[in-house]
Amino acid sequence: MPGTDQPKNGRVAVASSSSVATDAATRVIREGGNAVDAAIAAAFVSVNTEPGVCALAGGAYITIWEPGQNPLCIDGYARVPGLGADDAARNSGDAVHMKYGGGVTTVIGAASVAVPGTPAALAELHRRYGALPWSACLEPAIELCRGGFPLPSACHHYLKFSGRKIFGRSVAGFRALHPDCEQLADAGDLIVVPGLADSLALIAKEGVDAFYKGDIGRALISHVQAGGGNITRQDLESFEPEIRPALKHNSDGWTLALPPPPSIGGCMLAALLTLTAAGTDPVDAMRRGLAYRRQHIDFATDLPATTRALLDAAQHQQLPHYRSANTVHTSAADSHGLACAITASAGYGCGEIPEGTGLWLNNCLGEIELNRRGLDAGPAGATLPTNMAPAVARRADAVLAIGSPGADRITSAMLQTLMPFLSGQLDIEAAIAAPRWHVEMALEADAKDDKHRSILHAEPGANFNANHLEVREHDTKNMFFGGVGAAGTVGEAGELIAVADPRRIGGVTVEDRGR
Repeated sequence: MPGTDQPKNGRVAVASSSSVATDAATRVIREGGNAVDAAIAAAFVSVNTEPGVCALAGGAYITIWEPGQNPLCIDGYARVPGLGADDAARNSGDAVHMKYGGGVTTVIGAASVAVPGTPAALAELHRRYGALPWSACLEPAIELCRGGFPLPSACHHYLKFSGRKIFGRSVAGFRALHPDCEQLADAGDLIVVPGLADSLALIAKEGVDAFYKGDIGRALISHVQAGGGNITRQDLESFEPEIRPALKHNSDGWTLALPPPPSIGGCMLAALLTLTAAGTDPVDAMRRGLAYRRQHIDFATDLPATTRALLDAAQHQQLPHYRSANTVHTSAADSHGLACAITASAGYGCGEIPEGTGLWLNNCLGEIELNRRGLDAGPAGATLPTNMAPAVARRADAVLAIGSPGADRITSAMLQTLMPFLSGQLDIEAAIAAPRWHVEMALEADAKDDKHRSILHAEPGANFNANHLEVREHDTKNMFFGGVGAAGTVGEAGELIAVADPRRIGGVTVEDRGR
């Protein structure tokens, strides 16, 4: 069994995006699970019980650091479909505009569905580091989805804008969210998505082959192709998560492990930390980093090479002067120093469910603010761009798993949390709770045009240098600015703690294994 050479005692801390997710983590810890088992259990609950905000048929990045070993990144993000298919057969998808977040346009429908990687990434994490059986990690999610889970307030907020425009595309999905077939369920109401618990039970019993090579995969392919999408049997059956050495960044005695290229989020965060460590004002660093991304990364054909160039430019101080909550995150660490951070996303969701599966599909190809090349995102099999940046920080006497949801606010939320924490100015609770700002690069015209204006969003009490930016002040702290979750041995005298962001109703747990 995996994990048999790991310590079987000690404590585990988990911070996740909901209390039901951390309840699942608590359960598997008490059954003897380690930090990885707890993180997997929490992640399976989060991605399946936060409709609109996330879904299992999306993508995920995982950063894992075992004591005495080098940190690794498991890249299970969504990929461009079409392996073995005629590239000329492409559907344009359906563009929708919502007032959510001040206004957002996204592309939905079967043509927007990318090849899902989250199930494969979680399975690979378990294969390498898990201590409990795979089925034990899924059981809490299965039970919740079968009996009904409470609709989170964050989901309710998003679904007020998207419930009809996006999630009305599936009759079963729409009825699950609109029990009287008219009004959206209230926050806290129990939601049952037909078929979802059965799909999870099949994955628990047969492993992820049930998703990629079995009945679930066949239903997914049939549904997407019938709607004009391009996912093929080869796309699913050949999917393997990429295992890469984590990108390392040293700061104030800490080593920070981040997702390497082709992740944009990890490289952007490392570049911004490099700039601010050299004295660049954080707001200016963010503007310069975003401008570099817009001019050099968003349309790059060789994403790894371009993101490495970003890091090199930041190292030599040569960067020129120049949105969405649809992500979930789980951080977990144990008293023996094993730590992992999981961030998962399904984009804004395409609103469609293959018949009988209960699984909402992603619209990762249609996230045009991330994937500015549109549905023709590159060669089949290529990993799509993402802002996700799950991280593990380590020094001689401590370890911390940390990350955030929040699309393009992930980088700014992580930057403003890590700068004061790594330098010792604030403890992790205060660093997460401190007021934040976020720089947005608003497009003026065509997506390929260099013209833009910088808008600085700020919470009450945020400390920033406007630098002639347009400033939009928010009335209160809110989930627009991310939802950082952290777990690790960073409490007083190195005690194990977990911290959730007050901006997002998350959950934390610290439990003894096998209690």
